[in-house]
Amino acid sequence: MEEQKSDEEPLCFSYDSTPRVYEGQSVFITRTTKTTCDIIRANFHRSPLLYTVAESSPVRECPSIEDKVYRFPEKDQHLIFIEPEGEDTNEVYAQGIFTSLPEDVQWMVVQSIPGLENAHIVRPGYGIEYDYVLPTQLHPSLECKDIPGLFLAGQVNGTSGYEEAAGQGILAGINAGRYVQGKPPLILRRDESYIGVMVDDLVTKGVTEPYRLRTGKVEYRLFIRHDNAHYRLSQYAYEVGTISWERYARIVEEKRQIEEEIARLNQLTIAPTPELNALLEKKGMPPLREPIRAAHLLARPSITYRDLAPFDPARPSLPPQIIEEVEIEIKYKGYMERQRRQIEEFRKLENTIIPPGFDFSKIRGLSREARERLVKVRPGTLGQAARVPGVTPSDIMVLLAHLSRK
Repeated sequence: MEEQKSDEEPLCFSYDSTPRVYEGQSVFITRTTKTTCDIIRANFHRSPLLYTVAESSPVRECPSIEDKVYRFPEKDQHLIFIEPEGEDTNEVYAQGIFTSLPEDVQWMVVQSIPGLENAHIVRPGYGIEYDYVLPTQLHPSLECKDIPGLFLAGQVNGTSGYEEAAGQGILAGINAGRYVQGKPPLILRRDESYIGVMVDDLVTKGVTEPYRLRTGKVEYRLFIRHDNAHYRLSQYAYEVGTISWERYARIVEEKRQIEEEIARLNQLTIAPTPELNALLEKKGMPPLREPIRAAHLLARPSITYRDLAPFDPARPSLPPQIIEEVEIEIKYKGYMERQRRQIEEFRKLENTIIPPGFDFSKIRGLSREARERLVKVRPGTLGQAARVPGVTPSDIMVLLAHLSRK
């Protein structure tokens, strides 16, 4: 098998955890063979879920192995990722051979894959079907439009995946708590969080297959990054009571350090020296002929914050996460300024409220399809209305004109 080693950089998911390197926790890549696919084809009739495949829309997220073999008969090789289940177990997870085939077929399938000839199945794969609520029946707070006080999260909203369920769960839980306290709901926008994108997609577009959240669904990825999540959302977390004052104060202090260091680098002038020009030549860049701002130098793709240390003796001692944020903000400043302007335009639409009970059916000038979709979804803002499938820019202009007159 092909080995994929763990990252050599210390990492962790939680802001409060201590980063570490996970040595000896490699993932291994293998592939199905023609024998594997022949076994599956010979047992199509024994799959409890495959009978619906021909009539259904393609499942793009985590399809079963029999689904992939059925839909792509010309392919015999499908990627399989062998992932360790934990540090204290010899069990591995076979990512890529999800299946609902009978257990005897599963044994044949697994042992036909290179590297798994002697593997044992500890827990057989199984198929899942579940009922769900049409998520367009929910407010962005995840409260049911027609049943006040009932909040829904997870698969019942038509999503699939642990992260998707967790994201909805914390938002629905916070808002259920705020509901009984008589406080307004926490609404996360799609320009500030992945949860905001997911919830907005669900309540405005609905689902035709189990929903998975991918980075490609996020328009403002330069701002919504994993490294700045606590800087973006900590104020909300502190206001609703999900993090302590001590943690919030620590994050605020880090934000201050980032802003101060960026400001300092924008003011600092570095003069050309033989040592600096040697560094630039090594990095494949022309030499300096006149002084330059440190921030402009750092904005160059090949130059790192660490590279400039010998030419910046007065710099403060900063932790790695602060340095990372400073580098990102400076290197991508131009792109981020352009995206910031896009966000400002987006917020103009988001801040245009459509009153509760607004009767879309009586608005002249709307297309018939737009009127039917808007009556069904009942968006709360003009921005949400613009994202409803079937609603055109001209429909939005009609709505905007009507709301402005009101």
